[in-house]
Amino acid sequence: MSAYIPIDLRTQIERADRGRCCYCLTQAVNSGIPLSFDHILPRSKGGMTVFENVCLACRPCNEFKSDQIEATDPLARETVLLFNPRQQHWADHFEWSADGTRVEGLTPTGRVTVLALQMNHATIVVARRRWVSSGWHPPVD
Repeated sequence: MSAYIPIDLRTQIERADRGRCCYCLTQAVNSGIPLSFDHILPRSKGGMTVFENVCLACRPCNEFKSDQIEATDPLARETVLLFNPRQQHWADHFEWSADGTRVEGLTPTGRVTVLALQMNHATIVVARRRWVSSGWHPPVD
């Protein structure tokens, strides 16, 4: 069951997140698929429907994330929290591959988030390749 998100909160989130997924930075205008509202700390784990806990997410990131909040880093072999777009800066944890098609984790948080949300699944990498060739990607902050 999805949570009701008041119109003023939706507007605040959409403005702050600039029409893109807070995890993989996919822009709705590129994918043609509306973004969804993700509870960073899922409601099932006590997360509230407030600005500090809700962000825009593309459908794949939101669905792969599900109710996960942590995962095991394959390098450090430690359990770490997933990226929190309201508390952390994207560029501190991720960067784009040289060709702009893959999100690369720079930190344990970045690595587990890339894996848990399957941010480089084959379909999105193909789409990003097309966006790059059109000059639409990667997004510039």
